[in-house]
Amino acid sequence: MKWFEIEGIDSIDSPSIVLYEERLDNNLKKMLEMADNDASKLMPHVKTNKMPKVVRKMISLGITNFKASTIAEAEMAAGEGASSVLIAHQLVGPKIQRFADLCIQFPNTDFTTIVDNNLTLKKLHNEAHKKDIIIGFYIDINSGMNRSGIEIGSGLDILLNRIKEFKNLDFKGLHVYDGHLRNSDFADRKDQIEKDFIAVNSLFQKKLKLYNSDLKLISGGTPSFTTHLRDENRICSPGTCVLWDWGYSEKLVEQDFKFAALLISRVISKPTKGIITIDLGHKAVSAENSIDKRVRFLNISNYELLSQSEEHGVLKIEAWEKIQIGDVLYGLPYHICPTINLYDTVSVINDGKKIADWQITARQRKITI
Repeated sequence: MKWFEIEGIDSIDSPSIVLYEERLDNNLKKMLEMADNDASKLMPHVKTNKMPKVVRKMISLGITNFKASTIAEAEMAAGEGASSVLIAHQLVGPKIQRFADLCIQFPNTDFTTIVDNNLTLKKLHNEAHKKDIIIGFYIDINSGMNRSGIEIGSGLDILLNRIKEFKNLDFKGLHVYDGHLRNSDFADRKDQIEKDFIAVNSLFQKKLKLYNSDLKLISGGTPSFTTHLRDENRICSPGTCVLWDWGYSEKLVEQDFKFAALLISRVISKPTKGIITIDLGHKAVSAENSIDKRVRFLNISNYELLSQSEEHGVLKIEAWEKIQIGDVLYGLPYHICPTINLYDTVSVINDGKKIADWQITARQRKITI
């Protein structure tokens, strides 16, 4: 049997997602080994897996600090015993009140969030003051991705100088995400990351001395993991590497992780010669990329994914005569993070057999808070 083939596959519905536990365990241990087995260097992002059981595995390895994108993800991690969770998504609207409620509901978890402007600081402070709590935050730095954060300069200086006005807020450090740097040549990627970090390093050292030695520098994601882990001052936030995917396996060739999650699909029609239709449409795999970068099937060759609709995927394939209605296709997603978000559960595979179903709890927008 090939590594991905599942005994008793007829009992697993499609489209669905399966998780290979041995490969997951390998990736978690590999991530920790890359950080010299120093769990304090890691703040893995849970947005990729969204599963309590996966967070529990990381905690069992001593990894207790996490990053999240949503209140639900943060609540999920806290429910498993996370020591700290940083919501790396600036809070607006009712999320500010929800975040404060989260801090109160889980007093044993140190929750923080990111801020890049004075208005958000004021709103966080007002909510914290109203509920008589202290809210921790990181200043989000825009180092060139231009998605969020404040650029290093006079505007940031003004923001930093106003921090002391907010008595119910606790400044924890800097957060810098450089996910736009994904050059497949590691040396070039590393050089660009370090070039963009010159100003960040200078700022961090100055503010470290100005405030206190406990300030932290939360740096990057999976693409820059292999660069940031080399600096003793930086805490790394890889996420995709826990499950791995086709896209990063092509770009981040220096990272030796294993594919731990696959899509299960079946042939539902052979409408004309050379064409098969499968039950893997837009609702079953992330569709933000072009049609040629959505899924790669491991057990067929010489095919082309021509199109997708909500419930259907249409493939052109050479071995049309050999394909039967109901045949199973094992698909490797190009981008696992938004793909996992499409499912409520994963079928857990161990030693080639399904052993359990795990809930993808944090795909919900709201769990309880």
